[in-house]
Amino acid sequence: MKWDLKDLKWTREPKETSIQEDRITIITEPGTDLWQRTYYGFQNDNAPLLQLTTAEPYFSFVVKTEFASKRRFDQCGIILYLDSENWLKASIEYENDMYQRLGSVVTNHGYSDWATTDISADIKSMWYRLSRRESDYRIECSEDGVNFKQMRICHMWEGAKEISFGIYACSPEESSFEAVFSNMEITECKWLAHV
Repeated sequence: MKWDLKDLKWTREPKETSIQEDRITIITEPGTDLWQRTYYGFQNDNAPLLQLTTAEPYFSFVVKTEFASKRRFDQCGIILYLDSENWLKASIEYENDMYQRLGSVVTNHGYSDWATTDISADIKSMWYRLSRRESDYRIECSEDGVNFKQMRICHMWEGAKEISFGIYACSPEESSFEAVFSNMEITECKWLAHV
């Protein structure tokens, strides 16, 4: 799947951002987040997203993230956003100076889930790979961009036709940090058929 920087479109463009051929920077704004209903009860749908749109049913999207997060829930990563009630994301959320949470959220029909594992707060870079097989998706992560580990497989009820996917960064509390995205690549689907 061929693409160009000109194909990227903002949903809620942040005040401070830079888009270059090999590097995209987002400065997050306080009070920005993505979450729908489950457990906490609140709904927040105001994080900036920079995405491509495609109807291609099989592909993989890779991106490297580097971040200077420092406040609880600061996060940046990959996003597949169809509308406010149907999306998925994967990121590292800062928790404290000891640990942060590597995780993913899948939101179908207005309800979010959150799957996480705790990792060291010293980690300030992560690669992600999102793979699509029609309306099923796999999210992987890697610390070196070579060896990817599966985070989750999920189904998007509204994700069978045209989709939008890309990157995001946000700061749910009173915080701001710099998130840098590089090495963005779209390839043939790396998630092989189960046989």
